[in-house]
Amino acid sequence: MTTSTHPLHPLIANELDVLAALWPAPIGRVIELGCGAARMARAMVERWPALNYLGLEVDTRQHAANLAEPHPRMEFRLESAEKIHAPDHRFGLALMLKSLHHVPVERMDAALREVARVLRPGGFLYVSEPVFDGSLNEIVRLFNDEQAVRRAAQQAVDRATTGPDAPFEQIEERRFDMPAHFQNFDEFERRMMRPTFADHALDAAKIARVAQAFAPHLGAGGAHFTRPMHVRWLRLRA
Repeated sequence: MTTSTHPLHPLIANELDVLAALWPAPIGRVIELGCGAARMARAMVERWPALNYLGLEVDTRQHAANLAEPHPRMEFRLESAEKIHAPDHRFGLALMLKSLHHVPVERMDAALREVARVLRPGGFLYVSEPVFDGSLNEIVRLFNDEQAVRRAAQQAVDRATTGPDAPFEQIEERRFDMPAHFQNFDEFERRMMRPTFADHALDAAKIARVAQAFAPHLGAGGAHFTRPMHVRWLRLRA
């Protein structure tokens, strides 16, 4: 059984439940920056039929996969968060799900300003970022050490919510753990080490080191981990 790695943090299997607890009015237009496979978004539009969704992605392979699964209330575009082709005040909610730390550090501030531009006054921004901690993180950092970029992402949100000219105010934050399961190392290598959007410069020696670190976690039912998460719920200042 998977348990939370932190005694004060709940174990959340579906992050959509976190958003549902924060968002008082699930209606209108939603934009997601760095949507990936848009798994949560697909569940979101099914749960809340009054939503219309736009997902932006820079990975051409993932974008093609998204277009291959059309939905009448979902649109996908090959665009970055730093330059959104949408008019001002278009959306009521923006999502950044484990995507802000993938924006180049020198462009994070510009990306958040662009998000502020397309949100209506009083609109919300949901920023969900993985915390650099936990046993899964210790394995991943062997081939993809994201400590610096994750810190930079949080600092960018700090800048966007502090000071007289900050576009956002922070309404709430949530910390929780999410379960992560891998049937075997082959699945871990495919999902975590060989994403379509990044090249982790893998070689036989690196793969062997990661496999060795992964092995103690593997049991009869596969390998079970928890991933600590930090959500910041922001509102655009009027």
